[in-house]
Amino acid sequence: MLEEIKGRVWKLGNNIDTDLIYPGRCLPILDPLEMAKHVLEGYDKDFPNKIQKGDIIVAGSNFGCGSSREQAATSLKYAGVSCVIAKSFSRIFFRNAINQGLALVQSGDAYDLVKEGEEITIDFVKGEIMIQDKKIPFPPLPDVVMGILQDGGLIPHLKKTLKK
Repeated sequence: MLEEIKGRVWKLGNNIDTDLIYPGRCLPILDPLEMAKHVLEGYDKDFPNKIQKGDIIVAGSNFGCGSSREQAATSLKYAGVSCVIAKSFSRIFFRNAINQGLALVQSGDAYDLVKEGEEITIDFVKGEIMIQDKKIPFPPLPDVVMGILQDGGLIPHLKKTLKK
C-alpha cells in the first residue's frame, strides 16, 4: 500500500493550466519519457532540468485547469514528480492524474506553510502532511483511488483486478 512520500518541494502559484504544465506544441510527442523533458516549460523553461525524481509540487488553487489533455499528468509522473499538493484541482486533471498513477493531495493550508526547497512528508495512512514540526491534515483518498495509485495507474490496476 502507498503509505508515505517524502520529497523536496517546488512551489507554484494559482491557475497552473495544462498548457503551462505541458505545452500544446509538444502534443505530437507520444513517448512519456520525452514528454517529461517538457514538463512545466510554460511556467519555467528550465524546470525540466531542475526537477528530480521524488520531488513534490505544492500549488495554489485550480491546478490543472484548462484543456483535458492527459499529457499534463503523464509528463509530471514521468518527470519524477511523486505528488502534487494543491488548494484545489481541476476535476478532469484530478481524474487524469489518478488514472496515470500520480498522487494528489488537496490541502488549503499546506501552500501557506511550505517553503520551496524544503523536504516534506505526506502520510497517506494518517492523512497528514508533515512540514517541519507541523502536521496538516488532509481528506483521505478513497480506497479505490489508493488502489489505483498503488498499482501505478488505472490500466495496471484493471489488469491486476481482472487477473484475480
